[in-house]
Amino acid sequence: KRGDVDAPKKTINLAALKAEQKRAETARLQEIKNTIEQKIDASEKLRGLSSQIRLDMTRDGLRIQIVDDQNRPMFDSGSAVVKPYMRDLLREIGAILTEVPNLLTLEGHTDATPFSGGERGYSNWELSADRANASRRELMTGGLSENRVLRVQGLAYSQPFDREGPTSPANRRISIIVMNREAEDRVFRTAVEPPAAEEDSASSPAAH
Repeated sequence: KRGDVDAPKKTINLAALKAEQKRAETARLQEIKNTIEQKIDASEKLRGLSSQIRLDMTRDGLRIQIVDDQNRPMFDSGSAVVKPYMRDLLREIGAILTEVPNLLTLEGHTDATPFSGGERGYSNWELSADRANASRRELMTGGLSENRVLRVQGLAYSQPFDREGPTSPANRRISIIVMNREAEDRVFRTAVEPPAAEEDSASSPAAH
């Protein structure tokens, strides 16, 4: 209108904003990685377990893997009871993870040795899930809130750490993934999207 003054328009570059948020989140996860490494190095009790801990940044966020050692396993064979020395490590990690708001995924992995219960009984699938859940409880004992855990998964031997040695002790491990925002969004988006088959059937003449 005549006499009106156009207000200045601010153009927000959403792509640049998202990129900056991603950089900040990656930096925060890197700080958590450094803190865990420092805590382990500073503790005489935990330092002896350092060879069994793998920390790396993945597409989904910070991955903390605790792998078995032939002479120092996380669990007894066929058991989902966490060994006392591993409880200390998981509780320390749980205390550190209270400092970030990110949601977590816990994964249990076994080696490819068939479980004595057979495929139709209690198998590596159940065992890996039970071990992941036992690890979740130890993280909570360390101070982690229950609502921080988004998923607990048992993956059996489907994703070996040592692909050349399917029965290697290193394949028996727990993975704790501190999820980034993109990974969280993928999970929630998948949860709310209806399956394609349902969409197709709903639009077909038979459905009506």
